[in-house]
Amino acid sequence: MDKKILLAACCAAFFASASAMAADPAAGKEKSKTCAACHGSDGNSQSAEFPRLAGQHYDYLVKVLGDYKSGARKNAVMAPMVANLSKRDIADLAAYYSSQQGLAIKR
Repeated sequence: MDKKILLAACCAAFFASASAMAADPAAGKEKSKTCAACHGSDGNSQSAEFPRLAGQHYDYLVKVLGDYKSGARKNAVMAPMVANLSKRDIADLAAYYSSQQGLAIKR
């Protein structure tokens, strides 16, 4: 039984990393140009009003963008921004922002 659980966990980890590898950070950088006004050109927003995306986990970014798109997460600004994004667009954006260096928050 323990071997089956271990095998299932390994398969899940493989498929999760495979989807992240299929995403294209360079394409995500190109697609992020509309995001830059609020989140900064590299995902390091200079305003406390907008979250810093740089350095966030890939899976988290995919989930949040998908939740905005589906309406599971409500935000009047983000809803129209993600409305026309494909799953590939979301994956590419997540790959780009997760590959960026997040800056420390200044207080």
